[in-house]
Amino acid sequence: MEVVVVLPKGQIALGKLLAAQFAGARVVAVDGSFDAALKVVRRLTEGGEADRPVTLVNSVNPYRLEGQKTAAFEVCEDLGGAPDYLAIPVGNAGNISAYWKGFTDYLNAGMVETRPHMLGFQAAGAAPLVLGHPVEDPRTVATAIRIGHPASAELALRARDESGGVIDTVTDEEILAAYRDLARYEGIFCEPASAASVAGVRRLAAQGMIDPGSTIVCVLTGHGLKDPDTAAQNVAPVREAEASVAGVREALGW
Repeated sequence: MEVVVVLPKGQIALGKLLAAQFAGARVVAVDGSFDAALKVVRRLTEGGEADRPVTLVNSVNPYRLEGQKTAAFEVCEDLGGAPDYLAIPVGNAGNISAYWKGFTDYLNAGMVETRPHMLGFQAAGAAPLVLGHPVEDPRTVATAIRIGHPASAELALRARDESGGVIDTVTDEEILAAYRDLARYEGIFCEPASAASVAGVRRLAAQGMIDPGSTIVCVLTGHGLKDPDTAAQNVAPVREAEASVAGVREALGW
């Protein structure tokens, strides 16, 4: 089976690109945004040639959503029920849609008695669902949610409305602050887009919109090594020293 990855030129985190290349995928960088790349691959799959069938496997593929929804099952199993809130980053909007489907399926099956309020967070520079219209030139340090035309927009809005939840924005500064704090205080190294869920909960809690006694699950969607460039920009430089106790003490300022 041949794997092809079509992505926006110069707009993909290095870790994600290398992972795809190392696994043997053929990578094509198009001169345009994520949304332009998605439009191209949708056309390729909708009008595939008979001798070369092509299947699209990103979040518009219904089988992918069926797989993603099982993460909601795991949350319920771990907690012994559904949380009061589930917070998640929103880019192409597949994750929030899939989680809501999972919670709904568990409720309908009698596995849980409640469903959570869904809290979705977009970057302020890439927030089409909050603004109510597409963003032609989305901008954010969080590359995984730098999307101006979410493919699962309708499903995400339905999840928000049916759950009595919120889809809101967080700034890049808020995202990076949560990104750093997750590593320093929790030992969790995630990619910047993942930290949008924690940044969003912080904001809503500060505004008094969340009961401090609630059970809240924040979904972190990607490992920090997916975006080593941003990590490198948010750490202190390596200090050099001679190989002696005195040299190390001097470098540390002790």
